[in-house]
Amino acid sequence: MKTGHRHDLKKNDLADKLSDLQEFMGPRSKTLGFVLIGVLVVAVVAAGAMAMRQRSQSRGQDLLGEALVALDARVVPANAAGGAEPGDAPAAAQFGATGTFATEAAKLNAALPKLKVAADAYPDAPAGITARYHMAGALAALGRHAEAIEAFGDVTKRAGSNSLYGRMARLGMADAQARAGQLDAAIATWKTMVTQDSAELPVDAILIELGRAYVTKGSTAEAKQTFTQIVDQHPDSPYAQEARTTLETLSSAS
Repeated sequence: MKTGHRHDLKKNDLADKLSDLQEFMGPRSKTLGFVLIGVLVVAVVAAGAMAMRQRSQSRGQDLLGEALVALDARVVPANAAGGAEPGDAPAAAQFGATGTFATEAAKLNAALPKLKVAADAYPDAPAGITARYHMAGALAALGRHAEAIEAFGDVTKRAGSNSLYGRMARLGMADAQARAGQLDAAIATWKTMVTQDSAELPVDAILIELGRAYVTKGSTAEAKQTFTQIVDQHPDSPYAQEARTTLETLSSAS
């Protein structure tokens, strides 16, 4: 077959395909146009949502950072001698130094409003959950146990009970409950967490708190069982010696 003839056949074949495509597209062009517009709209909305999410996360991190600056500030007692050694911070009450507080309570009270702003601005974002956890801890340290329990519970709900912050919040809530005199609630939480199979949980620390709560409640048998569990299962724990001593005390008293 001659080269020119083959070239003509290819041109005719391309023309036929273009003609078929035009016949296919013709009655469907309006529909396909709507589909194309829809795809573009979805893409624009998705890009906008992603950009907005990134801005929100960035703003949430900024608010959290501001709160943590206050929470991590130094505490320098009012009667501390400033400048005794090179590098020592002056006493805040004496010299009006910035970034320091005369008491731990003053520092926590200054940090709380900032933590609350960060927590409430983006409550379900990682920065908001982190801020609320620290807010709960500050409330507990100030003795505001009811508010701390509520905040810890909110962290668990938003972060998920099996997440790291969720488990930490449950531990914090149990401690706040115990300090508030709600021993049954605290014991129930600690017992549940002891039975969970998680390498991230400090089981020996939970057990010692559980044992102390049993002692406070007067549940001697349960306390002995708990302290014995520490000694047998966690002999190298920093709480093992306390467990042994308490066991001897409880045995001698019975």
